[in-house]
Amino acid sequence: MFTGIVRELGTVVLAERAKGITRLAIDAPKLAPVLQPLDSLAVNGVCLSVVTVRQPLVTCDVIRETLTRTTLGTVRRGDRVNLEPSLLITDRLNGHMVFGHVDGVGVVTSRQRAAGEHRLRIRVATGLRSWLVPKGPVTLDGVSLTVGAALTPTTFTVHLIPETLRLTTLGSCGPGERLNIEIDYFAKLLRQFMRSNGH
Repeated sequence: MFTGIVRELGTVVLAERAKGITRLAIDAPKLAPVLQPLDSLAVNGVCLSVVTVRQPLVTCDVIRETLTRTTLGTVRRGDRVNLEPSLLITDRLNGHMVFGHVDGVGVVTSRQRAAGEHRLRIRVATGLRSWLVPKGPVTLDGVSLTVGAALTPTTFTVHLIPETLRLTTLGSCGPGERLNIEIDYFAKLLRQFMRSNGH
């Protein structure tokens, strides 16, 4: 379990593909000392298992299913990635509760700057968009955000403060960028409950 609060911007130093699996080696000098094999690590919002730790490098294996359902299939050497270790039972809950199980991929259609903030508009499939509501939570590439009020049947907006821009990959993303999206788990539970009760 994660919160969507990025703890480090890592750098991919190896993206080696062989036999249907991609091994990612990530330079993560801040997090490597606190990680060990089999720990969960969110990489751009995707929950992966740590395979090895050789400080400052952390390696994770990514299977074909994950490669096809997320943006990790296009990660290359030199790319920056958002990193968050899994929660400890004693951690404070900032952001919102996420699981690193990506629900879909969206595409940034525009980026605007206004009054000290940046606004991103993201296009998603209508089925995914239907889960999003104004002021509701959403996670983009592992970053916990709030959905803005400007919604259409296929797009939504988020507002980014300077600190988010500085500490995450969202600071450099623009039109055409593909982002991993995870929607609110409690919304999924509520919809499942309503459907199972004939609503």
